[in-house]
Amino acid sequence: MKELILISITGMDGPGITASITDVLAKFDVNILDIGQSVIHDSLSLGMLIQTPTKSDAGSIKLAVQDRIDELGLTVRFVDTPHERYESWAGGQGKSRHIVTLLARRITAYQISRLSRTVVENGLNIDRIARLSGRVPLKSIGNDGQACAEFLLRGSVKDLPSLRREFLELSNEIDADIAYQEDNVYRRNRRLVAFDMDSTLIKEEVIDELAKHAGVGKQVAEITERSMRGEVDFRESLKQRVALLKGLPESALGEVAATLQITDGAERLMSTLKKLGYKTVILSGGFTYFGRALQRRLGFDYVFSNDLEIADGIITGKIIGDIVDGERKASLLASIAGHEGFSLEQTIAVGDGANDLPMLSIAGLGIAFRAKPIVKESAKQSLNTQGLDGILYLMGLSERETKQPPS
Repeated sequence: MKELILISITGMDGPGITASITDVLAKFDVNILDIGQSVIHDSLSLGMLIQTPTKSDAGSIKLAVQDRIDELGLTVRFVDTPHERYESWAGGQGKSRHIVTLLARRITAYQISRLSRTVVENGLNIDRIARLSGRVPLKSIGNDGQACAEFLLRGSVKDLPSLRREFLELSNEIDADIAYQEDNVYRRNRRLVAFDMDSTLIKEEVIDELAKHAGVGKQVAEITERSMRGEVDFRESLKQRVALLKGLPESALGEVAATLQITDGAERLMSTLKKLGYKTVILSGGFTYFGRALQRRLGFDYVFSNDLEIADGIITGKIIGDIVDGERKASLLASIAGHEGFSLEQTIAVGDGANDLPMLSIAGLGIAFRAKPIVKESAKQSLNTQGLDGILYLMGLSERETKQPPS
């Protein structure tokens, strides 16, 4: 009867190790049923589950492998594996797979301990852990750096809303972002990314900045905050705020635009998305003038926002055409995806306010970015500890894959 042997090899990494070991195994005509290899700080871990041609070959194979291991200065462990255990493992391949992404300025043992325990308590098993962030100099750890680890899980989730709530609560406790996604064909096949503008792509709320120029900053800011928290209808709040801008000269638009700050990570994110061929769109409850400015600077494919009415160089306090509110953002996202030939599962939506929730809810990946509590609790994912380029990790892209070549 053919035997199953798990071979686990550890030691310092070097060129040709895998080739050398498999050369030995090839002489015995073994089958490789499973194989995995990782290198952490030049330390190798190589595992192979092999099937011997006959039971009598097992001892000879172990001796031959041991001799080669001794020559290479490594350590090996052999575990005879019952056929029943293998069949149970093989039968588990149909179980659901999940991705949990841990993002923080630095990753600690405490964070991984708490996350791992939550995973186990929900009946899931960790199959693989991979670092997506780049190597960090010691002096940069915990400062302005980025750290990201991706966990591949297997098992059935009995109560997904409850698991998401647990991850949200845990993320607040351990000062990290925890993102859960199903590991399906769409995970690395997103094609369209839609962004809110104010407090997402830029750090400011444009209407608040315009209001300061008009001398009504306090009144407008109060309405804006209530709207972002979902306490007042967005359409009505926008009309009230724009009415307060009546009489402001058109030149104020350019003056405000010159002072706006791009959110950290936005430029790297956009250059990467463009390089990889993604379509990008601004869906904003703000104003088209500023959306167009961002389009020229960062290269967005589409911009949909609100148009201020201007007469004789003066803002009239009214909006031209349909207001881009939460429902219209969702409708536009679906329409653009259809026009480009993408499914909604292939879309990503990013925003921070209550009026972003409709598009976050229908997108394949909805991300609340540095969002208000009501948005964080309702969105599929949230990102708070990193810049906008942290979205690349949620897309499954490592820093090595997205690193810009030297100019």
